[in-house]
Amino acid sequence: MRLWPGRKPELVVVTGAGSGIGRAIAIQFAQGGAEVVASDLDLNTAQETGEIIHNKGQRAVAFQLDVTDPAAWERFAEQVRAEYGVPDVLVNNAGIMVGGRFFDLEQEHWEKQFRVNVFGVAYGGRAFGKQMAERGRGGQIVNIASAGAITPTPVFPAYSASKAAVKMLSECMRMELGPKGIGVSAVCPGFINTNIGVNATIAGLDVRDDVRERANNMMRAFQSSAPMRVLDQLIGPPQVARATVRAARYNFAVAPVRPEAWLGYFLSRLLPGLNRHFMYPIPYWLGLDIDTLMPRVQRVIDNLTERTQTSAVAEQSPV
Repeated sequence: MRLWPGRKPELVVVTGAGSGIGRAIAIQFAQGGAEVVASDLDLNTAQETGEIIHNKGQRAVAFQLDVTDPAAWERFAEQVRAEYGVPDVLVNNAGIMVGGRFFDLEQEHWEKQFRVNVFGVAYGGRAFGKQMAERGRGGQIVNIASAGAITPTPVFPAYSASKAAVKMLSECMRMELGPKGIGVSAVCPGFINTNIGVNATIAGLDVRDDVRERANNMMRAFQSSAPMRVLDQLIGPPQVARATVRAARYNFAVAPVRPEAWLGYFLSRLLPGLNRHFMYPIPYWLGLDIDTLMPRVQRVIDNLTERTQTSAVAEQSPV
């Protein structure tokens, strides 16, 4: 049977659970009484998530998983079934962001984006969906898509296309697996305060590693500040986590999160022409087009790089 409102999941698998939305989802399900299998490419961060859950008196185990490797998915699924049983819920959350103008995107960028965001979802759904079907008690698969799956966004064609693929894949899976008692949901968050943008690959921009690390440190400090910890409940991962639990419990087909995601969802259905221009005019409000915007961003990065080099020289100079 599916996860009707009166039934709580006992075992939940979450990918990309080492930080951000994935960690919040793992914590949310654990608070509801489920045992959580927290997986991530970085085992240390998955273990940190497990420790947070344990410190709350709840249950979790950590695994390392490369979602782009179908053989690793099969081994992972078999190990989970052998040691903990068949999960009631699988949350395919692991994802990355590749940005850049369409003409700047090379084959490697497209392949990197789709291997994680799309193929990882397909491999996971197949591995654990088969287990749910064989068990005969149903279950729920929740795939984390994005508002970018609904509303086109300039400079992020690869990311938006991958998330649109996740949304459509979810709806196709829903039709096939529904008769087996397995629900499939696509959660589409809007703007959420996570590290996905900080860690993004941007084609066409030359960013030195030390400058990127400096920017990452600044963003982490900003995200951990007291005001942002308060705002996290409104624009942070916990909001997506709550929506994910609801989607699993009520078997929602599509679950937008935040007003901008809902706006895009309704516009896509009622006024698709307007939805196509919902994000596009933003650079033009600043008097820029896409081809003008990116060089200006590069100049900002170059200035930051120059300042970083100057600071490093100043620190090394003898007094």
